[in-house]
Amino acid sequence: MKAIVLNNIEDNYRLAVEEVPTPVASEGDVVVKLKAAALNRRDVMIASGSYPGTEVPKIIGSDGAGEVVAVGDGVADVSVGDEIIINPGLNWGDNPKVKSADFTILGMPYDGTFAEFVKIPVENVYPKPQHLTWEEAAALPLSGLTGYRALITKGKVQANENVFIPGAGGGVATYLIQFAKALGANVYVSSSQQEKLDFALKLWSTSRCEL
Repeated sequence: MKAIVLNNIEDNYRLAVEEVPTPVASEGDVVVKLKAAALNRRDVMIASGSYPGTEVPKIIGSDGAGEVVAVGDGVADVSVGDEIIINPGLNWGDNPKVKSADFTILGMPYDGTFAEFVKIPVENVYPKPQHLTWEEAAALPLSGLTGYRALITKGKVQANENVFIPGAGGGVATYLIQFAKALGANVYVSSSQQEKLDFALKLWSTSRCEL
């Protein structure tokens, strides 16, 4: 298969499209044919050599969505042909508020989604909502889950509470604004760029989003 491989972190963005072996489904895993993959800030940091613990060579990429093409032994709830979104957070653990010591994110140290196929534990794939395009589905997981966990799992934000979101226009902030709107919270945002503030207002579509 073809994949985007990071070969060198001494020279920024040393990426190359290469032919690499197609992954095979192990016990408890599925192989997904990617329909779309999304660029996350974490991927940029890895490719630039500024992310701690970077190993090369490595197929980078955290976010993606696609179709299951193979399942390993012990996989019962997912079938070949299923359309799925990938949760790139591996080995979170049993506590929804605190990650385990084994937690890591797809794309480093494990090969990621910037490839034709990726192998992923079956517990990390979820059905793709039909109303989402492949591109929308691929862009959802890492930033969306980070925002959800901060605002809802940890913050437990309720309607009419005040929420301040710095860095409007960033990936996580974009989801935070929309989640807060859905919860009925009063949102305040900040940014160093007017175009990002304008984007925040467009997301909010109401005067209750204050700058």
